[in-house]
Amino acid sequence: MDFAGKTALVTGSGAIGGLGHATARVLAAQGADLILTGTDPERGAQVVRDLTSGETTGTVRFVTADVTDPAAVQRLAEDAGAVDILINNASVMTFAPTTEQDLASYDASFAVNVRAPFLLTAQLAPKMAASGGGSIVNVSSTAAGLGMPGMAVYGATKTALESLTRTWAAEFASSGVRVNAVAPGPMRTSKVVAAMGPDMGGMGLTTALKRTADPDEVAHVVAFLAGDRAGYVTGAVVAADGGRTAI
Repeated sequence: MDFAGKTALVTGSGAIGGLGHATARVLAAQGADLILTGTDPERGAQVVRDLTSGETTGTVRFVTADVTDPAAVQRLAEDAGAVDILINNASVMTFAPTTEQDLASYDASFAVNVRAPFLLTAQLAPKMAASGGGSIVNVSSTAAGLGMPGMAVYGATKTALESLTRTWAAEFASSGVRVNAVAPGPMRTSKVVAAMGPDMGGMGLTTALKRTADPDEVAHVVAFLAGDRAGYVTGAVVAADGGRTAI
């Protein structure tokens, strides 16, 4: 198994049907020991039960963490200890025209989408280096590279995360820590479908493939970058968007 004997921390993985859950499922199927995070312990317990009911040989545990709080992020890093893989997946998406954007949502978006990955990486990358190396995968979005009305704040946070990805790749390469990002396009997560309906407002038609993605499809891209088969890949932003940014 690709991830046997490795420990992965996946943020934003405490709900069934999200990308974090799908990514954890792929890693678990390949033998990883998992640390999952979210804000709701009951939903987190459901994810743990789902993962441990399958054919996984690794351990799975859930840590309740509100990553809008820097102190909570610090505690999460301490609780996780030395990990081999960090998936910075937790994200807040805010939809609003710039002139109507409220400051609370603005601050929450940057806290979760930028500050939390920054703090976790600063804490965990040195531990990876001390253990001989590791892999960090940041979850970005096509909104980082496309002008989408109503997504000024969300797009800005993901652009910042992609910039951090490149800088961290340069900073940590000599210590054996690879850092990459995945930029999903329209994806049928449970949260987005609940908010927008099963056709997601026709967003799939904006892609070259003329459809939305199942989270599992993106999760396999995340897992590839996290694993040793991507050993010569660092500083990359991989589009998993059905060709959305190509047309």
